[in-house]
Amino acid sequence: MSFVILGIGTATPPRSITQADAAALAVHFANAEPGRERALAAIYRQTRIQSRGSVLLEDPGEAAFAQSFFPPATPGDECGPTTAERMVRYAREAGPLAAAAVRTALADAGLPAAAVTHLVTCSCTGFANPGVDLELVRTLGLRDTVARVHVGFMGCHGAFNALAVAAAFTAADPAAVVLVTCIELCSLHFRYGTGGDHVVANSIFADGAAALVATGDHGPPRRDAWRLLGRWSHVLPDSADHMGWLIGDHGFEMTLSARVPDAIARHLPGLVDLALESAGLDRAAVASWAVHPGGPRVLASVAAVLDLPGESLATSHGVLADHGNMSSATILFILERMIRGQAAVPCMAMAFGPGLTAELALFGAAGTAE
Repeated sequence: MSFVILGIGTATPPRSITQADAAALAVHFANAEPGRERALAAIYRQTRIQSRGSVLLEDPGEAAFAQSFFPPATPGDECGPTTAERMVRYAREAGPLAAAAVRTALADAGLPAAAVTHLVTCSCTGFANPGVDLELVRTLGLRDTVARVHVGFMGCHGAFNALAVAAAFTAADPAAVVLVTCIELCSLHFRYGTGGDHVVANSIFADGAAALVATGDHGPPRRDAWRLLGRWSHVLPDSADHMGWLIGDHGFEMTLSARVPDAIARHLPGLVDLALESAGLDRAAVASWAVHPGGPRVLASVAAVLDLPGESLATSHGVLADHGNMSSATILFILERMIRGQAAVPCMAMAFGPGLTAELALFGAAGTAE
C-alpha cells in the first residue's frame, strides 16, 4: 500500500480541566440528583482520566475553572444551548485548533503547506460550510487547487475512514501529498440530566485535533517513518442499538450501551486474526498495539480477549488519562506518541464506533515491502 506517514501533529485547547473539577461542573448540568454528588464523582474517577481540554473553558481567575456556555440547569429549562448555538461555537473554534495540529504535522514532515495536493478532513462534532477545510486553505496557505474530501459523522473510528480516502489518493498518484486532519469539539455536546448515557458521555469526551501528512512517493524513508500496510472494516452483527450519535435540538445526542465491551470481546479476536492472516501475519508477530480508548472497560476488554501483555496498551491508557476521549482525533494522538517513542512495528491499530463497527489498520516500517 503506497502510504507513508511523513509527519504527524496534535493540538489541544489552551485550557483543560481536571476530572475532579469536571465532576463538580457536571453537577451544574444537573447530572446528579441532590445528595448524589459523591456517586457522580465516583463515576468520573472510574474513567481513569486525569484532565480534559475544552474550547469552552475561560480564564478562571481565582476559581478552579470557569465557563459560561452552559448555564446552570433550572426547572423547565434543562436542555442547555440549542444545536444552532453549539454549531456557531463549532464554526468559531474548530478551524484554529485544527490549524495548530496541521502546522505541527507539516513541520514534522519538513514540508510547506503549498506542497499539499489533497486534504481530507474528519469530524463528527460539528458542521459548517465554508468549513474547516476551507479555513485551512485560507489561513495556512494551501494551494487553491487542493482536492478536498470531508469524512463526517463517522464517530470514534472516523480517522480510519479518513486514512482510507487518503490511501486511495496516494494509490492513484504516488506523488500526491495528502494532509489528513481530525478535529473534534466533543465538549460542545455535553448533555443535561441524569440519564446514564448523558453521565457517561459527559465523563469521558473532550476536545482535540490531530493531523498527519502522507505520500506514496516518499523517496529515502525517514528512520522513524511508518507505512500503512493494510486496513479492514467490520460491522458487528446484532449491535446496531449499542451505540448511536444523533442530532437533537440541543446538541448531538450519544446513546451508549453497557454491552459495547462485551460485543467487542465476542467478535474482536476473530476479526483481528482474519485481518492479520490476510497480511501474512499472526497475533504473535504484532509488536505493538494502538487501541482507541473508548473508555477503560473497552481497553480492558481488548487486552483480555487478545491476551495482550500488561504494558501493551500503555500508550492508549496514557492518552486517555491525559486528554480523555477526543473521538476521531484520539487514535492519531496515540500514533503520534508511538511514532515519536519509536514503538516497535508492525503495529495493529483499531477503533470502534456506531454500527457497531470495528476499524483496523496495520502499520509497518517505511521500508516494509507492500
